[in-house]
Amino acid sequence: MDPYLTAKWLHILSSTVLFGTGIGTAFQMVWAMHNQDTRVIAKVAGGVVMADWLFTIPAGLLQPATGLWLIYIQGWSLTEPWLVAAYFLYVIAFICWAPVVHLQIRIRNLAAKADQDNAQLTDGAKRAYHIWFALGWPAFAALMIIFWLMVAKPDLGVFN
Repeated sequence: MDPYLTAKWLHILSSTVLFGTGIGTAFQMVWAMHNQDTRVIAKVAGGVVMADWLFTIPAGLLQPATGLWLIYIQGWSLTEPWLVAAYFLYVIAFICWAPVVHLQIRIRNLAAKADQDNAQLTDGAKRAYHIWFALGWPAFAALMIIFWLMVAKPDLGVFN
């Protein structure tokens, strides 16, 4: 396989894993929280945390590496306006995602404690979930726009 096809395949694969894991774990967490069973919430949140460590983090690191590789192979300038927009959006997605991991761990721990104590989910866990949910939307939107930028490679004259 030539370098371009290898870089492109790895970039597409890692973007699929990054986006797919994100949307899949988000669905699971929303479902678990609406279920309101503290044991289910603790188990699902634990699985979501594990999925982030096993899939999201490696894919999130591979994305910029393969992106830079593709830029180099294609001979693009690092300052192409559509690339600069993609960098900015990727940073936004990361800024939203980074606290989400901490919130997932907090939700998992609080749900496990509530289950152990045979108690209801605390307001702290519910608040963490609401923040987690709110942070997911800008990250999701940023990744959707990045997908469009990667496909369309528009001339963003507004940045010139």
